Amino acid sequence: MNYTICPRCGKDTERLIDGLCQECFFESSDLVKVPLVLHTTICSGCGARFSRGRWTNDLNIDEIIVQTVEDELLIHEKADDIDICIEPGQMTPHLYRVRVKVSASLMGEEVSQEVGAEVRITRMACDMCSRVSGGYFESILQIRATKRRLTDDEKKKCMSIVSSVLERMRKRGDRMAFISNSIDDREGIDLYMGSANASRDICRETVAGLGGSFSESPNLFTRKDGKDVYRVTFSLRLPEFMPGDIIEFGGKVVEVKKFGRNVTGTDLMTGSRFISKPDDMQGAELLARREDAVKTVVVATEKDELMLLDPETFETVTIKRPLLFTAEAGDEVPAIRTRNGVVVLPEGTAKKTGK
Repeated sequence: MNYTICPRCGKDTERLIDGLCQECFFESSDLVKVPLVLHTTICSGCGARFSRGRWTNDLNIDEIIVQTVEDELLIHEKADDIDICIEPGQMTPHLYRVRVKVSASLMGEEVSQEVGAEVRITRMACDMCSRVSGGYFESILQIRATKRRLTDDEKKKCMSIVSSVLERMRKRGDRMAFISNSIDDREGIDLYMGSANASRDICRETVAGLGGSFSESPNLFTRKDGKDVYRVTFSLRLPEFMPGDIIEFGGKVVEVKKFGRNVTGTDLMTGSRFISKPDDMQGAELLARREDAVKTVVVATEKDELMLLDPETFETVTIKRPLLFTAEAGDEVPAIRTRNGVVVLPEGTAKKTGK
């Protein structure tokens, strides 16, 4: 095996690294350097990190410590195939000790080095948490239903959409995507939002998913730096009718399946599919809901007619047989009495009486 003399220490070495043996190289030049003490600022409320003049989201404390070290890490400019391992260890809530292990190829030689550092944490309120605690808002989002009260289920669905939109916007770096206050009463929900854009996106997504409509009304709030500053009120209205509602419209009795950009359902008098635009349904009237239906017995069936017991008077009545009606004499079916007579509701499986 051929040896080379290190020009600095005079020792024999198999290979020179940057003109020196490995020991002399690490005495005069490091594979990795990092300051002994590093500082980082973290929000005491939401855990965001302040770096390069801005707050960033979606990092846990260990990720923040690793990122703080990585930002200050210096690797030898001639190193290749670099493998870095950063191991943070918490000493106190405000102090972490970190071990950094680096392996690399340097001038064709496999080398490694380990260094240590301290990361000291300063905690303060970020811009978003400061605004939230101060009650700041740029818009008011009013969530209501048309001509009725919001149901608890609708409130849950709306707030799920709100949370989803705000989370998505925060991941994109929008620090104004927050709620500073909320009021939930019998009529609906009022949300005081940090961003008008967030309110607008929530309205659009809610209308797309649950139907309804929204409007926005800007109001002059103040002037700042010579410019008008507005607060915007968003009025989000869910549809008047919900899936499962039995409505009367244009002489038809319809069970609503979906009330969105289109209204779809079943014409209960004929069994045919119903479709309309919400704007074309002015004057529609709520008769009942599916859960209001009661079981009644089919007395007899003909090709185009159906005989069954009136669910209120128990007298035998004859109605037009709906399309795709499969129940037979003796079956129990859900029915509702309306001004247009008794109608039966479509159901997957009819039950035999006395079975």
